[in-house]
Amino acid sequence: MPDLLLELFSEEIPARMQAKAAEDLRRMVTDRLVAEGLVYEGAKAFATPRRLTLTVHGIPARQSDLKQERKGPRVGGAEAAIQGFLKATGLASLDEAKIQRDPKGDFYIALTEKPGKPTLDVLAEILPMIIRTFPWPKSMRWGERSAKPTSLTWVRPLHSIVATFGLETEEPEVVPFELNGITSGQTTRGHRFMAPAEISVRRFEDYEAKLQAAKVVLDPQRRKDIILADAKELAFAQGFELVEDPVLLDEVSGLVEWPIVLMGSFDAEFLSIPGEVIRATIRNNQKCFVVSDPKTGKLTNKFILTANIEASDGGLAIVAGNERVIRARLSDAKFFYETDLKTKLEDRLPKFENIVFHEKLGTQAERIARIVRLAAEIAPLVGADVEKTKRAAQLAKADLVTEVVGEFPELQGLMGKYYALAQGEDASVAAASEDHYKPQGPADRVPTDPVSIAVALADKIDTLVGFWAIDEKPTGSKDPFALRRAALGVIRLLVENKIRLNLVSVSDFHSSVLDETKMRMAQAKAKVSGGFSVIANAHTTQLWNGRQVRVNSFDLLNFFVDRLKGQLREQGARHDLVDAVFSLGGQDDLLMVVRRVEALAKFFDTDDGKNLRAGVKRASNILGIEEKKDKRAYDGAPDAALFKLDEEKALAKAMAEVGPEAGAAVAKEDFAGAMTAMAKLRPAVDAFFDKVKVNDDDAAVRENRLKLLNEIRAATRAVADFSKIQD
Repeated sequence: MPDLLLELFSEEIPARMQAKAAEDLRRMVTDRLVAEGLVYEGAKAFATPRRLTLTVHGIPARQSDLKQERKGPRVGGAEAAIQGFLKATGLASLDEAKIQRDPKGDFYIALTEKPGKPTLDVLAEILPMIIRTFPWPKSMRWGERSAKPTSLTWVRPLHSIVATFGLETEEPEVVPFELNGITSGQTTRGHRFMAPAEISVRRFEDYEAKLQAAKVVLDPQRRKDIILADAKELAFAQGFELVEDPVLLDEVSGLVEWPIVLMGSFDAEFLSIPGEVIRATIRNNQKCFVVSDPKTGKLTNKFILTANIEASDGGLAIVAGNERVIRARLSDAKFFYETDLKTKLEDRLPKFENIVFHEKLGTQAERIARIVRLAAEIAPLVGADVEKTKRAAQLAKADLVTEVVGEFPELQGLMGKYYALAQGEDASVAAASEDHYKPQGPADRVPTDPVSIAVALADKIDTLVGFWAIDEKPTGSKDPFALRRAALGVIRLLVENKIRLNLVSVSDFHSSVLDETKMRMAQAKAKVSGGFSVIANAHTTQLWNGRQVRVNSFDLLNFFVDRLKGQLREQGARHDLVDAVFSLGGQDDLLMVVRRVEALAKFFDTDDGKNLRAGVKRASNILGIEEKKDKRAYDGAPDAALFKLDEEKALAKAMAEVGPEAGAAVAKEDFAGAMTAMAKLRPAVDAFFDKVKVNDDDAAVRENRLKLLNEIRAATRAVADFSKIQD
């Protein structure tokens, strides 16, 4: 079947837009082909700085004929309805219609056949529309001052369009259309400098080969592979090691069509700057890779750049130009770094009094004060030194107002660590400057130092409690303050460090700290407006104290629960097990929740677990029905004198043995041991339901048996609510 080749040739497309643009082009064309009844065999899109390319193979040469059956009016119906039916279906008379009988009578049926169009004609209709409506994040018009200004918007001026369609064994046809003065054809161009002449192409294989000969590597992944392999080889040849950077590699591969890797150098004196600053300077300003010494692991005074041309001088001028720019940029970075070292971190803190964190949550200075108080409260709970924790929390944000972080925001925290160490701070205090932001994603490292853990928890909980208090919660896909990420960070800090923390108590404590911030803000506002301080204070107290705060804390706990469910589900755990644990109430210790879930998951993978779950759920269902009907609970111990059958006696005996054993295991937080003990109930529970009628005619016996079932439910509820667990 025929193939389609489409190329949209333009000025340079920003590297960050290329991958999505290629995917959008593939999706838009193939979706429309399918909508037109043209099912294809495969499609692939490519992008370079100057072109978007799509190849779709295995497209039918024409649409299938479409046969339609349309039901008309009843035979003998109104004349107006009949005439309308004839007009709508294109029939000349009723003689061309069929009569179909159904239970409601005889009706006219029109059978029409719509012949399919040649695919070439369909493509000529859909491709211009797709190009006109292409979803670039930013686009432009051009030619407003020319004789023929364009109404087309595109990311950069569009120069030509290649659009061919045909069989591999035949000469393809041009898909004929015109778009704002650009006529589709078979002509493209190669590399801007090394092969700028026009190239006539036929189909994709021919197109790709001719571009390769014209110094254009079409496939972005191949360009990346070339850059990475050549950069590694160039570094290795001089005894160094490339510092790999996948994000930069993606960007650089989108800046060149013919990648040529070169190495440059800078003055060794700049190595006195922290390596991360050197890397950020070279990476951000010149899109170059840095190189390290494998013996020491530290950066060397070399860098690797990717050119887009085979220069006649071997790239000497290109390297020299990059070296000049990098020298100037590193001089600036060195000046910033040395200037920052002259001012202690604590001396920078007054600047935060004039920086607003959020209009309803006060300044950054007030936020730092809250984090200090909360971190000091958390410190004993995580085994951290309180004074070191308070010091770390006080200094953790100070680098935000330094020169280096102002130039390279991505280095926040890390520079704080360097500055803290330079001024003689304790290593744990310094580490907290970098680590309190962590973890920032599922692949990010989780801090393990107790001081860092305390400050990281305080930072994230302050964010969550604060925005919860002002009702700025995430909604749907919107989370402008990254509260989901903060909650997941808290979860990972607690679970991976095996930390016990009562989240409701901590949230309530911090809500009271937040109250003080709001009170000060209200007083300051009243002082400015004059004479309303009492009213403002009363209003603030009503809004922020008391029951409202407690409600927010439990609401926030549910937010943590939802995030924990999602995380456990991603790790392969079942969300219903989390529901089974949380449904017991009072479960705000996330570490214990995870341990219970893990124990349940292992237990229910066994036959004993599956059968006991079925028995317990049956007992819970019977109890639920009878308690609702009788409007009472069946608490209390059953009376052994009322046991009639051996099976209920055996179950009571098993409960007497297993109950204390499982309870002791739960008390020691040995949930796996508790489930192992409960597994001993399985034979007795199975026999009970097989032989015993719970709703006995004797009311006393019935009540006694329901109490026995309640003991089963109560014993298992020490770990989880089995009724919430799905089959």
